[in-house]
Amino acid sequence: VQLVEFGGGLVQPGGSLRLACAVSGFLLDYYTIGWFRQAPGKKREGISCMRDRTGVRYYAPSVEGRFTISRNNATNTVYLQMDNLTPEDTAVYYCAGDGHYSCGGPMLPGYEYWGQGTQVTVSS
Repeated sequence: VQLVEFGGGLVQPGGSLRLACAVSGFLLDYYTIGWFRQAPGKKREGISCMRDRTGVRYYAPSVEGRFTISRNNATNTVYLQMDNLTPEDTAVYYCAGDGHYSCGGPMLPGYEYWGQGTQVTVSS
């Protein structure tokens, strides 16, 4: 099993980024996929998840209305579209997968599989 994140970088406030999580080793249909982030000195925060088998999507209040989670079945990839970014969104972003967790809030960090993380920096 492997999860690999792509798409982090430096963006100005108000800008957008799209993160991708390429998944190998399991099919997205049967797993909950979550996006977490961790800023320096702060706890890891669960910000969005999806479980397509149940049609469930969840967004933490801190990102609801600005971030969108989606997937591409053909490539087994999950995306996180991030719009209207602010400096408070600066963090390392991780995708994670778990076959048993349901998708909902608050998101717990006990997912079974994790990516290596990608840095997102929002600064002018």
